[in-house]
Amino acid sequence: MATIPSRYLLNHIGGEWRAPESGQTRPNINPGDLSDHLGDFAESGGADVELAVEAASAAMPAWKALGPIKRAEYLRAAERLIEERAEDFAQAITREQGKLLKEARGEVKRALAILDFTAGEGRRLKGETLPAEEPRTFSYTFRAPIGVVGLITPWNFPLAIPMWKVAPALLAGCGAVLKPSPLTPLTSALLVEAFVDAGVPAGVLNLVQGDIAAGEALVAHPRVAGISFTGSLPVGLNIHTAGAPRLMRTQLELGGKNAVLVLADADLEKAAKAAAFGAFGQSGQRCSATSRVVVDRSVKEEFLSLLIVEVGRAHSEIGPVINEARMNACLDAIKAAQEVGAKVAVGGGRAPGNGFYVEPTVLRDVPWDCEIAQEEIFGPVLSVIDCDGFDEAMRISNSVKYGMSGTIFTQDPARIFEAIDQFEAGMLHVNRPGVGAYSHLPHMGAKLSQFGPPECSPQVWDFYTEWRSACISY
Repeated sequence: MATIPSRYLLNHIGGEWRAPESGQTRPNINPGDLSDHLGDFAESGGADVELAVEAASAAMPAWKALGPIKRAEYLRAAERLIEERAEDFAQAITREQGKLLKEARGEVKRALAILDFTAGEGRRLKGETLPAEEPRTFSYTFRAPIGVVGLITPWNFPLAIPMWKVAPALLAGCGAVLKPSPLTPLTSALLVEAFVDAGVPAGVLNLVQGDIAAGEALVAHPRVAGISFTGSLPVGLNIHTAGAPRLMRTQLELGGKNAVLVLADADLEKAAKAAAFGAFGQSGQRCSATSRVVVDRSVKEEFLSLLIVEVGRAHSEIGPVINEARMNACLDAIKAAQEVGAKVAVGGGRAPGNGFYVEPTVLRDVPWDCEIAQEEIFGPVLSVIDCDGFDEAMRISNSVKYGMSGTIFTQDPARIFEAIDQFEAGMLHVNRPGVGAYSHLPHMGAKLSQFGPPECSPQVWDFYTEWRSACISY
């Protein structure tokens, strides 16, 4: 395996690669090949966060003064470099996160699309002119960056999710401190280096590697104006409550328990393909992954037969889950589901290989209110739940505390629009796989899946900027 350059094992603060103040490190192991040790990466703490926030604060005034059009030029330069280095990024994602190389290359393309969209927003970061109450007075509104932001990102999309935080933070004129998951530090190091090589001034974008200590210090820092976080519900709630006493702004994406509704008139073959893709693509490790299929009893057996065929095709093209704890959580959830009456239609165990592999699993006859039908699993496990008609399907879909995405397969136009009205979810799909949204559409959820403005869209500026109004008498 290729040797990782030593600088990538470090933090990047104030324009320099530097070792953590603690001197501590954490090993990074390929979850698909446990013999592949990528290196020992920085394990940072409060002292490193302090340095990074100071650097971001010091660099921000000059960065803000450039204006969004000039800042967008740096994003364009970074886009060109990432495109040139696309294969390096894809290889890094596959080695440290475990997703298939074709999936990793797809993630790089999505990250580039996000960066391209965000750079274009440099000429659209607008306010309004408004009438004044007095004569000879000009009044208008404009946006200003909120200040230094902390960007805390997960391991499942180690390039795309940091990109959809870093790019708008920089375009808005904020100083930024990126703290990626300790499970995928290499990809973030490559990302920060691309922005540095594109000419982003020292201190504007800082990288602090590490786990809980670094994250807690970033959230607690009094000069951090906002935290954008993608991850689990418990951690998101802790971030929000920790920042509440000082009115810190938060943008939280917190998981999902997404349903695909298959009505009696659905194109079953198309629905089976979409459900398999949504459930087992990237080993089910997506906040928008399909983890439930709610299928009309009249077509359940035919649908299951088609779905099992699709799972057979997916079996040879599925990567590992991220670590041993995630693998065991998936296997434990399968066992617990069987104890309440669910049956394994296919899969159900650990798959062979020198890594953390779980067989793509379909559970049938799953009670709609049992734990596996209500809680996020984050692995290649799909629950099939029976229903009688549209109303019961929608009730089951909305029975969970999450609301990331919702999908329906039907040929009935009325049902399509009823579903769009009734889904308690942020991203809706009809007769297509229910995963995510385009790079220029809001990536968002409802209920406990989301708090604060969406990402990947013009609405993102409601997090990274705040409004100002000005009245000028002439």
